[in-house]
Amino acid sequence: MKLTLAADANSNRQFILVAPIGTATGGAFRHVEGDPGWRQELLADMQRLRGRIYLSDGAITRTELTDDGRHVQAIDEHSWHLLVLSSAGKVLGCTRYLQHHSSTPFNNLRVRSAAMGQSPQWSKTLRCAVERELEDARRSGFSYVEVGGWALDESLRGSSDALRSVLFTFAWSHVIGGALGLSMATHRNGSAAILRRIGGRPLEWDGAELPPYYDPHYKCDMEVLRFDSRLPSVKYQHVIDEMRAEVPMVPVICGHKPADPRTSFVNRSHLVPGVSERWLSDLVAPAA
Repeated sequence: MKLTLAADANSNRQFILVAPIGTATGGAFRHVEGDPGWRQELLADMQRLRGRIYLSDGAITRTELTDDGRHVQAIDEHSWHLLVLSSAGKVLGCTRYLQHHSSTPFNNLRVRSAAMGQSPQWSKTLRCAVERELEDARRSGFSYVEVGGWALDESLRGSSDALRSVLFTFAWSHVIGGALGLSMATHRNGSAAILRRIGGRPLEWDGAELPPYYDPHYKCDMEVLRFDSRLPSVKYQHVIDEMRAEVPMVPVICGHKPADPRTSFVNRSHLVPGVSERWLSDLVAPAA
């Protein structure tokens, strides 16, 4: 399959990464800007997008938003955020990566508070399955990542952006040295289906898959899906490999000056192009 650059208006969209507060961002990334003000603007714009989409979907109530419509979570400051920006710098899409050291105990993970984690029937099974994943991450020298916070502007529905954002998870995981992780993925809007198509799999314990569950807070069916940066779907491996080579060029915005003085800075008015727009109709089309 041949990859082609977009030739339409979508070519003006690009990826940008917002780094966790206090995180060293040297090494792999070549375009880093230490700008606390801009970082907060991007986070606020992301939180407004998330608030609007989640409210529209019925996943949250208006009481869970700030007065200016932001859906704020404490982990936002401590997570990586992949943002899709318009040519005007508006946030049109977002994905959150909460990166843990593999020594992190289960009780410090967000998944512990999932509806399944509170279930008398499934809480122990979930814990055992996740702790086995953490042990695998330790043996492999990997990080452990909880992926979530997805939101996509209506103008991007049906585009490749949702798929590319998830594929970016695998590419980014390679760049940070490899990762195992999970996502509490919703059946609403097909998030779980997209994850499954690119390599996400249900957690397993004692030879059986953990089933989907209903989350009364978000008012939808969900499932806990695992991913391993070494094991994407074969169908998408070549796309991920290409994205992996481009991840270091994605602009990174952090709240402090980069530790590496050789890092080139990001011009806010002319962002360095990030991961190129790809339009692959056969990949974006729903699986049969």
